[in-house]
Amino acid sequence: MSVAEMAGGTERSAARGEPDEISRRLESLPASSYLWRLVILLSLGGWFEVYDLFFTGYIAPGLTRSGLLTTTTQAFFGFSGIGAFVAATFAGLFVGTFFLGFLADRFGRRAIFTFALLGYTAASVAMACQATSGGVLLWRFIAGIGIGVEIITIDAYITELVPSRMRGRAFAVNQAVMFTAVPVVAALAWWLVPLSPYGIDGWRWVVLTGAAGSMVIWILRLYVPESPLWLARQGRTGEAIEILRKLEAAAGSGAARPQTTADALPSRAVAKARFAELFKPPYLSLVVLFMVFNFCQAFGFYGFANWVPTLLVEKGITVTKSLQYSFIVAFAYPIAPLLAARFADRLERKWIICGASLAIIGFGMAFSQFTEPALLILSGVMLTAANMTMSYAYHAYQTEVFPTSIRARASGLVYSMSRVSATFSGFIVAYVLREAGVSGVFGLITSAMIVVIVTIAVFGPDVRGKPLDA
Repeated sequence: MSVAEMAGGTERSAARGEPDEISRRLESLPASSYLWRLVILLSLGGWFEVYDLFFTGYIAPGLTRSGLLTTTTQAFFGFSGIGAFVAATFAGLFVGTFFLGFLADRFGRRAIFTFALLGYTAASVAMACQATSGGVLLWRFIAGIGIGVEIITIDAYITELVPSRMRGRAFAVNQAVMFTAVPVVAALAWWLVPLSPYGIDGWRWVVLTGAAGSMVIWILRLYVPESPLWLARQGRTGEAIEILRKLEAAAGSGAARPQTTADALPSRAVAKARFAELFKPPYLSLVVLFMVFNFCQAFGFYGFANWVPTLLVEKGITVTKSLQYSFIVAFAYPIAPLLAARFADRLERKWIICGASLAIIGFGMAFSQFTEPALLILSGVMLTAANMTMSYAYHAYQTEVFPTSIRARASGLVYSMSRVSATFSGFIVAYVLREAGVSGVFGLITSAMIVVIVTIAVFGPDVRGKPLDA
């Protein structure tokens, strides 16, 4: 059989509505500049998500300075403290990931990618206009819902556009681009939080600046196609083929394929996996594994990220200096994933996660003991780098193990556990900080990371080099 005949057979196979064939063709795509451009465009959309999520910690000193919230509270579930602000953020994230993850599976990655961002941006603007702690907490909760939907949509989007052999690098680049937002929000907080420009609290300017910039999403969405795999699973095979051909042409790998028009292709929806199937074999063990993992990893990541300025203040450093140190530490957020990209696809995801968790324990304990500025900043940078290495690895890991038809819902379900954890961690960290100081906080983080290492090392599946829906 000639090459042209083989190519024609492949095209006809996909034309009959076989998403598995589309998956195989996506898997064979080379790492073209167009494919990387799509990863970067999606990551730029996620930039505002990270900005909105991470100002939680950086504007905390400003919220206390304005009298809206306090650092700690006498009651464990005190709703007048920073712990409540953190909890409101992650309670919203839980609702978005657990209850609304199905939106990206039902309406498509592209539509939800756009509208979720606009939703949480509007909520953040409303929050910046509040004059009571209750108002701030309510609108922060609503913003968190939109952020939760956006996070899982971007993860599913990138997973379905990128071949497995470069998926680790793609998520590393994705995290690097998105987390450039952290030094930006840290710099703005360092500059604005201690001030009140035009009589308006500095923390409000930090929030509104990110909201204004997010309007760029209306431009970005014009250049990002829908996921071909999602389209094929919906029976929209013609549209999937058109996008697939564009990806192949951009990569120079589709020249031998016949020019089949979308109108000539029949569409046939594939039987969809139901959400209830996640609680049956073979997915049940994966769901339990990643629920436990996400519940514990959030203590390591957000127990530090959302509390950096506050932890520094508790160590006797002034608010201005703590924000300055936090700004320096924040540069590790985008740089660490780029460095980690060198081994992202050479090692199994599970071992990258375990190694990063060990580093979190080591550098976290160092941070709790140091008082010298240089050593404090260095340990903070290394701790952040370890957190980011774990982050890019598990974002890829927990999406590629589930099938396309329920990928967003499945990853949303397991990811929601990190939101439950982070919701209560706000109160728990505040309580531990009051009772045992900074060392106690990192003792808590160490315990959580030990659980992560044991569960992933023993039960984590191998995924490196395996195509989606295999």
